Amino acid sequence: MRYENMNSFIVMDIVRDALKYEDTIHFEIGQPDLNPNPKVKEALKQAVDENRFSYTESLGLKSLRDKIVDHYKKEYSVDIDSSQVLLTPGTSGAFLVAYTLTLKQNGKLGLSDPSYPCYKNFANMLDIEPIFMNIDKSCDYELKVEHLEKQNLDALQISSPSNPTGNIYGDKNLKELIEYCDKNSISFISDELYHGLVYEKDAATALQFSDNVFVINGFSKYYCMPGLRLGWIIVPKDLVREAEIIAQNIFISAPTLSQYAALEAFDYEYLENIKNSFKQRRDYLYKELNEIFSVDAKPDGAFYLWADVSKYTDDSFAFAKELLENIHIATTPGKDFGTNSTNKYLRFAYTRDIEHMEEGIKRLKEYLQSR
Repeated sequence: MRYENMNSFIVMDIVRDALKYEDTIHFEIGQPDLNPNPKVKEALKQAVDENRFSYTESLGLKSLRDKIVDHYKKEYSVDIDSSQVLLTPGTSGAFLVAYTLTLKQNGKLGLSDPSYPCYKNFANMLDIEPIFMNIDKSCDYELKVEHLEKQNLDALQISSPSNPTGNIYGDKNLKELIEYCDKNSISFISDELYHGLVYEKDAATALQFSDNVFVINGFSKYYCMPGLRLGWIIVPKDLVREAEIIAQNIFISAPTLSQYAALEAFDYEYLENIKNSFKQRRDYLYKELNEIFSVDAKPDGAFYLWADVSKYTDDSFAFAKELLENIHIATTPGKDFGTNSTNKYLRFAYTRDIEHMEEGIKRLKEYLQSR
């Protein structure tokens, strides 16, 4: 393990520091403030009453894996087998399974810059080399085949909708990336945690283009269950047993109570209301931030805005600290997501209600006018 190559997850440091102030306005963490379907809470209570405190099998509850299979059939017209679905402690557990399955020591994992910071830290922890490829507005914040052609990769990981920019990989580009990876024996890992939280566009799953991919998702974002720490990974059929062995040894099984609660998470009418709430928040914050900073693109999904703050600073990390200390507004500096001009950016999460965000925008405008 190469701990010395790991960085702190800066947003979690900011979450800690933001607790110093009772009146903090929270734009920092990607944690929905909306409640899950009330049936989830009832299922959790029932599991407690029925003393469901034992391990499940390492793949997870068969009944929940069957629901996930049904979900992919309904939403994407994709057929998978429940044996391919492995329930994990959050998507973090799924990353560990995927990387252990696909990458040997000193293997090369392709990542975009910017991208979710834990990808590179998991890679460093496992003695895997993260290979960064710069993306920006000019390529719609998507990796393209031409990025890959310049590298010698063993695996590629993308996220769609993405964190921190909220963009969705187009179907044509996603298909081309997967075909290139198949042709060149590069494992393809698709983080689809924000699926469902998509607004004007649809997000395709990598499974629509190949059976030979690793698809990661979970219950933290769209299903509003972050504290239950439950994710899943879908693996190719020929790697099911290997994935199960890894899970048996890394975490035995995902949290049992969470699995029983998640049985009631797939209420599509309720989830449509969740999506619509986040869309309203996105529309509000996009309009307001565009009057202060520059937002490269209106996000198609997830719940983040990637704001260019170079009008006010060339060090967004220091700027984020300044905003927190002086006006108690918590944001995430671009530095958390890479080095590709990220010193110019702050990520704003629209995970709180509009009234909460209105107060933040008011403080921000007043502060910048007097700065």
